[in-house]
Amino acid sequence: MKIPDRYGLPMQAVLRQRFDSAAATFDGAAVLHTEARSRMLERLALFRLEPKRVLDVGAATGAGSAALAALYPDAQVVAVDASLQMARRAAINAPGVAVLAGDAHELPIEDHSVDLVFANLLLPWVEPDRVLAQFARVLRTDGLVLFTSFGPDTLVELRRAWRTVDDHIHVHGFIDMHDLGDLTARAGLSEPVMDVDRLEIRYSSLEGLIADLRGTGTVNSAAGRPTGLMGRGRWQAFEEALYASAGAKQFTVSVELLFGQAWSTGGQAAPAPADGVARIAAEDLAKTAKKSRSGDT
Repeated sequence: MKIPDRYGLPMQAVLRQRFDSAAATFDGAAVLHTEARSRMLERLALFRLEPKRVLDVGAATGAGSAALAALYPDAQVVAVDASLQMARRAAINAPGVAVLAGDAHELPIEDHSVDLVFANLLLPWVEPDRVLAQFARVLRTDGLVLFTSFGPDTLVELRRAWRTVDDHIHVHGFIDMHDLGDLTARAGLSEPVMDVDRLEIRYSSLEGLIADLRGTGTVNSAAGRPTGLMGRGRWQAFEEALYASAGAKQFTVSVELLFGQAWSTGGQAAPAPADGVARIAAEDLAKTAKKSRSGDT
C-alpha cells in the first residue's frame, strides 16, 4: 500500500532513493546514529531481557544489528530496512543476522512474534503513528520497544537562518517529545516513557554539515519543499545569517535527541494516558511539521 505524503513530513520514495545513494558513505558520516545507538544499548542494560527474537527496524548498514546479536547471542536478530542498498550492506556487516528489505509501515513480520523492537533514529523519517502501530502488532505480550528520534529543536539554527531568507520548508519537521509519547500510547503500547538528551555539534564550515547530511541520506526530502534550483543570492543570504548568529566562521548545530520505550499489551487495549499527557491527532502531525521551515540541506 502506498503511504500518502503529508505536507512537511518526509516523502518516502525520495527518502528511499537517498538512503540507497548514501549506503556507501553512511558509516563514515553517521556520527549521530552512532552516538544514539551507543546510548540505546546502554539503556538496554537496565532491563533483564532474555529475548528469543529481536527486531532492528531501520537497521541501515547493520551496526546496531551486529551489536544486538552480540548482546543477545541466543536470540534471533532480524534487521529490516526500506533501502535495498542499506540492507545489502547490513547482510555483510552483521553476519548471522536475518536481513530483510522491507517497509517499516508494513513490516514483513508476523503478529506477536518479537520480544524486542530496536529502532534507532527511524521515526523522524517515517509516518510515526503507522510505524508505532506496526511495533505494537509484531510484539509479543510484555515485549519491549526502544527507540530514538529527533525533537523540534534539532537543527533550529538552520531554521532561524532560513527564516531571514524565505518561508519555504528547508528542514524537516520533527515531532515533539510529548506528542510522540502520546502517539506511542495511541498505537496500543503501554507505559510509554520519554526522555531527552541535548547535544551540540560544532562545525568549522557549512560544507562539513552538508557532507554529513548527504553522507547519511538525510537531506531535505519533505513534502512541500522547494524543488527548483536555488539562486546563489538566497544561499549566500542563508549562509551569512547562519554565521552571523554564531558570531564567527564556525557554528553550532543543536540536536534534541529523544529516547522512548514502551511495552506490548499483546493486542489488548493499552490503558488510557494519564491526565496532563499531550494529545495530538495523527492527522495533525503535518501541522506540527509545517512549523519547521528552513534549511535546504
